[in-house]
Amino acid sequence: MSDRDPQPVERQLPTEEARDLLALVREIAQREIAPKAAEEEDAGRFPREVFTLLSDSGLLGLPYDSEYGGGDQPYEVYLQVLEELAAARLTVGLGVSVHTLASYALAAYGAKQQQVEHLPAMLGGGLLGAYCLSEPSSGSDAASLRTKAVRDGDGWVITGTKAWITHGGIADFYTVMARTGEDGPRGITAFLVPGDAEGLSGAMPEKKMGMKGSPTAQVHFDGVRVPDDRRIGEEGQGFSIALSALDSGRLGIAACAIGLAQAALDEAVGYATQRRQFGHPIADFQGLRFMIADMATQIEAGRALYLAAARLRDAGKPFAKQAAMAKLHCTDTAMKVTTDAVQILGGYGYTADFPAERYMREAKVLQIVEGTNQIQRMVIARHVAGPEGR
Repeated sequence: MSDRDPQPVERQLPTEEARDLLALVREIAQREIAPKAAEEEDAGRFPREVFTLLSDSGLLGLPYDSEYGGGDQPYEVYLQVLEELAAARLTVGLGVSVHTLASYALAAYGAKQQQVEHLPAMLGGGLLGAYCLSEPSSGSDAASLRTKAVRDGDGWVITGTKAWITHGGIADFYTVMARTGEDGPRGITAFLVPGDAEGLSGAMPEKKMGMKGSPTAQVHFDGVRVPDDRRIGEEGQGFSIALSALDSGRLGIAACAIGLAQAALDEAVGYATQRRQFGHPIADFQGLRFMIADMATQIEAGRALYLAAARLRDAGKPFAKQAAMAKLHCTDTAMKVTTDAVQILGGYGYTADFPAERYMREAKVLQIVEGTNQIQRMVIARHVAGPEGR
């Protein structure tokens, strides 16, 4: 790893409070997260104590209402917090994004009594959430999900299996989409399921090429009983809730991708300014200078794109197209920048002694999660050119 300290990102923040918040996040990231990241990722260790610290620091509910323990922060600020956390360790940044996604359904669609009862613990009580939409046979075609919730007296019985669940098996609560009616999107309902519910279990975590410290696992629901007061929204509203959540979640992935790309750029610049060949730092050679310029430009473009989408969201305006664009551009940028960082480090970039190879492995998953980048292109094209088959 380079001895050169990276330059802080120049941020345009709306308030002095937001500047203080970002300073706190950078301090936690540099002191508590980054120093252990490489060792713990290699060991596959999930840093639950870091999430407890983030919760105690008020950082797990930033975009939600302070009435329920949230931080009352606009998405413009929350996403930049995610970027800082992901730059220190993607497992943490992505974990906070997933927790925010899991809390969204109740915060946006829950009844007042449900919010009063559950949100304070979810947003500031040390709990960790998971979002359950995908299944072994339904990924991009999420509306074909098969997990069922059947009415039984004054409650529901959920049976089925969810797949690719971040925090699967360790989460304290799961936001679950299950079929309660007809086939297709109109037969799906959302539920808030406690992590210790009888009949709920997590499979062994998947063995992944990156983000080994973040558990990704199937979650089994074997006749899990939940009362009707844990149903979120109306029956049949679950798919629209899920899609609304994903619009915001994609901005979280975009911010995490830019954080990861920024970390890779910082590593590459630090190495290139110290490594000497032919009597000069390799950063003096035009071939590498142009690579670094392109990396920096794409990162700045991605940051501007996700922030523009966030500001639309904060203003209450439609932002689904811009969210898809941000997710697409930022994650493709992360893949390209991390690959170029490995190239700049040469042979050292291919070794685990430097973090560049880990960044490259981690970047790949960001092009897949919360809607593959092929799905993002479909979403964007529908907004620009209209639906297919007209």
